[in-house]
Amino acid sequence: MQKGKIIILNGAAGSGKTTIIRKLQEQLAEPFYALSLDTFINMTPQRFFSDPDGRSVVNRAVSILPYTVKQFSDMGLNTIVEHVFMKIDKLIDEFVELLHEYPLLFIHVTCPLEEHRQRLTERGGNPDTVLEWQLPLIIPQDTYDLTIDSTQEKCIDEIKNFLDYPEKFKAFKTLWSQHTAYK
Repeated sequence: MQKGKIIILNGAAGSGKTTIIRKLQEQLAEPFYALSLDTFINMTPQRFFSDPDGRSVVNRAVSILPYTVKQFSDMGLNTIVEHVFMKIDKLIDEFVELLHEYPLLFIHVTCPLEEHRQRLTERGGNPDTVLEWQLPLIIPQDTYDLTIDSTQEKCIDEIKNFLDYPEKFKAFKTLWSQHTAYK
């Protein structure tokens, strides 16, 4: 069976990942299933977040994500994953280890700083905290197959066009070769 394609959108909170997923799901000829950490957290009964072990509930949800993406692809199902992968995040290593041989397009989602600030403010959060904490820790820009600005209408077409050339999906292969070089 042919493996399902995987699109991973990485960017800070408020960069436009969720909006891009919705637009892609509307426009792509094949179905793509949306997965995120929130998918698994929202499956967990709320009462477990208030107990002292609440953090382990989140950790379990985090650990399920890459294996679920792999399973979907193994079943021939296409997925779109959104996450905030940061330099200090070990989850990227797990994704790379599991999925470096899969048809995976790794995309960096950005937007202008003022747009970012406005989106975060509209959500009711403190944009300075997110922007000062997350942006500097996002995986470096040269790591991706594609970098898009979510405020540009053409970003959806860029992704759709890139999907036609899976031989160009090299980011995870490169990350894997760098990872194994340091072992």
